[in-house]
Amino acid sequence: MAHYEKSPEALAALSPEEFYVTQKSGTERPGTGKLLYNKEPGIYVDIVSGEPLFASADKYESGCGWPSFTKAIENVTELRDTSLGMIRTEVRSKHGDSHLGHVFPDGPPDRGGLRYCINSASLRFVHRDDMEAEGYGDYINQVEDVT
Repeated sequence: MAHYEKSPEALAALSPEEFYVTQKSGTERPGTGKLLYNKEPGIYVDIVSGEPLFASADKYESGCGWPSFTKAIENVTELRDTSLGMIRTEVRSKHGDSHLGHVFPDGPPDRGGLRYCINSASLRFVHRDDMEAEGYGDYINQVEDVT
């Protein structure tokens, strides 16, 4: 079983925006994330710890300006967030404790009704063709052929 954790080396490799988002609970500007329009098959992992978080099969275009997913593969924790004068549910990675974004109950009803609104800056995409070599072979069954 893989071991995922936050390390000083991983933190040092982050860009200023990636550090701000994952370690300071920041948010990238809407519509600017490098993975927002990604339609390739694969999985999305925590940029800090490498733990698998979301699959391309669960990604959809919500129009909110950030990558959106209907569910997580695993390795996410949800916390009550009362910042900015509202009540939201924050999503963090389980082992790396990276801030990922928030989850809302306004996703597609036929897919469970959730919208995981996630910052691209908190994610690294692993293409299906590279998953086995990078140690994510157990998750290939959750990735479909996306065209």
